[in-house]
Amino acid sequence: MLETKNLTKKFGDFTALHNLNLKVNSGEIFCLLGANGAGKSTTINLFLNFLKPSSGQALIDGLDVCQYPLETKSRFTYIPENLRLYPQLTGLENLDFFYGLSHTQNQGLPNTGKVSKDQLIEVLNEAGLPSEFLHRRVSSYSKGMRQKVGIALAMVKNAQVLLLDEPTSGLDPQASNEFSELLIRMKSKGVAILMATHDLWRARDTGSHIGIMKQGHLLESFEATTISHSDLESLYLSHMYRHKTPIREE
Repeated sequence: MLETKNLTKKFGDFTALHNLNLKVNSGEIFCLLGANGAGKSTTINLFLNFLKPSSGQALIDGLDVCQYPLETKSRFTYIPENLRLYPQLTGLENLDFFYGLSHTQNQGLPNTGKVSKDQLIEVLNEAGLPSEFLHRRVSSYSKGMRQKVGIALAMVKNAQVLLLDEPTSGLDPQASNEFSELLIRMKSKGVAILMATHDLWRARDTGSHIGIMKQGHLLESFEATTISHSDLESLYLSHMYRHKTPIREE
């Protein structure tokens, strides 16, 4: 589970995130919508412990990410807009390397058992990587294929949390749809997913909950099934072009 408590981040006199309170339970996909500078990536980076909060807390399974950095890192997988893999290694070799790295860093923590090559191949197949690409260098992969290697890493780590920052940006419709199907499968396995995105339609179809952010404020938070595509677009645009908007939570 993911939770923020009055989470605030300031850079000098500029407040990038204002007293954010949200919760993502196991088996939920929470999609954060907002323009550039809304605070979406700042939120993700605070959960990753890449940034330190000015005040408040970011919690993973009830653990403060600043106080328990190793324990919380063992519980999540992070997939950014452009997932960095070693281009001269194959997808299988990348998965083996990054899983081994997480195992080494998190010895003594849950879900760090060794896995065989056959198990890694099975996970990559489950993530949807075409079998003919298992032993090809990542330099030949499309962006969608690289993102599937990231999902495979979450699977093999038994990650309880997925943190996603614009993961479908630049994907063609088929690849974006395949990635969303993978997220729904992860959701069905009880994974808590927080995704920052600009894609309103994907958020409505994939997410269980949606939050709209602007200038560091969470303006609205609601279940995805309570709103239509057209109404979500209208609501989003009304917030983006309104100077001040009252905050409403579900």
